[in-house]
Amino acid sequence: MQRRYWAFQPVRQTPPPAVKSAGWVVNPIDAFIEHALEEKGLRASPEADRITLLRRVSFDLTGLPPTPDEVAAFLADKSPNAYEKVVDRLLASPRYGERWGRHWLDLARYAESEGFKSDETRPNAWRYRDYVINAFNSNKPYDRFVKEQIAGDELWPNDPWAQVATGFSRQYPDESNARNLMQRRQEILNDITDTVGATFLAMTYGCARCHDHKFDPILQADYYRLQAFFANTAADDQIPMVSPAEVAAWKAKRAVWEEKTKDIRAQMDALLAPKKAALAKENFDKFPPEIQAAVTKDPAARTPYEWQMYAKAKPYFEFDDETTAKSLKGADRDKYKELTAQLAAFSSIDPGPLPVGIGMRDLNDKAPATHILNVGAYDAPKEEVQPGFLTIVDPNDPKIVPPAGLNSTGRRTALANWLASPDNPLTARVFVNRLWHYHFGQGIAPSPSDFGLMGGRPTNPELLDWLAADFVKSGWDVKRMQKMMVMSAAYRQSSAFNAEAAKQDPDNRLLWRFPRQRLEGEEIRDAALYVSGLLNDKMSGPSVFPQLPAGTAKPRGGWTVSSPEEQDRRSIYIFVRRNARYPMLEQFDMPDTHESCGRRNQTITAPQAMSLLNDTVTLEWAQAFAGRVVREAGPDPNAEIERAWVLAFGRKPDGFEKDTVQTFFAKQKQVIADEAANRKLALPTTLPPGTDTSQAAALVDFCQMLMNSNEFVYVN
Repeated sequence: MQRRYWAFQPVRQTPPPAVKSAGWVVNPIDAFIEHALEEKGLRASPEADRITLLRRVSFDLTGLPPTPDEVAAFLADKSPNAYEKVVDRLLASPRYGERWGRHWLDLARYAESEGFKSDETRPNAWRYRDYVINAFNSNKPYDRFVKEQIAGDELWPNDPWAQVATGFSRQYPDESNARNLMQRRQEILNDITDTVGATFLAMTYGCARCHDHKFDPILQADYYRLQAFFANTAADDQIPMVSPAEVAAWKAKRAVWEEKTKDIRAQMDALLAPKKAALAKENFDKFPPEIQAAVTKDPAARTPYEWQMYAKAKPYFEFDDETTAKSLKGADRDKYKELTAQLAAFSSIDPGPLPVGIGMRDLNDKAPATHILNVGAYDAPKEEVQPGFLTIVDPNDPKIVPPAGLNSTGRRTALANWLASPDNPLTARVFVNRLWHYHFGQGIAPSPSDFGLMGGRPTNPELLDWLAADFVKSGWDVKRMQKMMVMSAAYRQSSAFNAEAAKQDPDNRLLWRFPRQRLEGEEIRDAALYVSGLLNDKMSGPSVFPQLPAGTAKPRGGWTVSSPEEQDRRSIYIFVRRNARYPMLEQFDMPDTHESCGRRNQTITAPQAMSLLNDTVTLEWAQAFAGRVVREAGPDPNAEIERAWVLAFGRKPDGFEKDTVQTFFAKQKQVIADEAANRKLALPTTLPPGTDTSQAAALVDFCQMLMNSNEFVYVN
């Protein structure tokens, strides 16, 4: 029976079914949806109005609302392909990669710190984020995307971005204070195994760590066979981000600087060496005997496992000069300061550090043995296993060939090729289901990272297979698949409620209407910055640190606030500290980055409302929003209302809404006038001379109300 389970069957593309309402069908997706609806006697909803549709697809593909000019252009375009032109424009926008990169970073458990107690910063972790954004923007074929993240260093060793792509596995949390390196290594391997299984195969491998899976046909041996592909990997935090020729040129310049400064540096090293040796000995003494033995052993005699222990321990014996120099005292401190000044005289010929990224690599061409572990305990090995795939899908032993010219096993290349194979029944299904989940609010298979028995069966398995087969035939073309989804009539439906349909399908699993969805925290913040005119659309580079809410304790690991303009960059560029996510994003369900997240929660909580109502930064957004409205609409309150409405919602207010706001202005101006002596007015950021301050302050309150409204934080 397990072998007949739907997820393990070869992908088969059956022709789209014939339907009665053929006029509704735009592309094959609609035929499958309409056929399922007709079987239940249901009808799809009519198409959404143009503004609703434009706002929906703009947020979906770029994470930002449409501009007033984009709304006007779409409404004015009466050509039959007007909507398609919008979709093509959005898919070509650099904002697309920022939006869809965020989805992938959830899966990769992306963070820029270690986690656990100290939560130290991981320098240059942001390069993996930039890699993901660029991969989506360039429409990198998904099979290549998969291969790069599993084995980019083996497959494309001269491409620094392919090496940075292996940062997918480098995103593991790690307890730097733990000196039991054998246990730490096992926990890292467990994390990688679980994440690879969930992300690419939608299989809950973690359940097989201690025993055969209770529900799905995943053997405990399968768990460790998958883990064996990564048995020889270690962190590589010095990946040069330039070409080999540029590295050679840098080395030549560095050699000149080193030659001219060798005497000065020798004196500096002599001052620091005793301190460094003492610090290294202090750390060495904290390690258990097994690790001490691996560190002191003759390198030629180290086993592959001992090399793993040595690589993990080595950073604890290395100390930078600046940190060590802080422990110098008296004459040594003065002498070091003098030498530092002398060294600075040669700064004009110092090429500086090479730009580097972080990822994973094999330590050498011989991997340590992998054993099944009794109840998952690192120190309770049972029988040895070799690298292998999920037995029920592919019981064959993989062909592993060490890559020529590289000191690597080639194991991850074998895994990458299997994961990205058109014959793998899971990979394409899993990814198209993820796209569907993000576009329609729920996957065809309801649990995007669990295709097992407990994850639920697909509502429309024929559609899922048709999409998966088409995806592979297209060359794993991500944007093409997304365009087909958002061009479909199913996607363009209204989200209006239908009581009769809800009786038969209360969860809308057959998609008789488009599901209304709350924006994610990143979208809410970015939309607020956009309507305020504050959004800095600078791309890539080191992450930024926005101001934390008043009363928030500074996170362990540090949080140095960026310049105002840098703080206003898109939310994907906010520094991700594993133990202290940015408060607003955490309140709006940003996932815990200690593990892969295939489906975010959507909660409605009081802290969310308090964040948008009371946080100082949201008031600043409202002031900037009001200032933009004043600049663009002038002093006429009616014009201001209309402009604010268009900026916030993409549409003009109706008569009732205008009257309601005018009534609000009248009441609020009186409240402000009565309280003006007792409080400092929050005014728009730019205000023409002679402006009625009570009206201006009321406009700020109005703009803040718009950003707190359901219409702002939901899409229909």
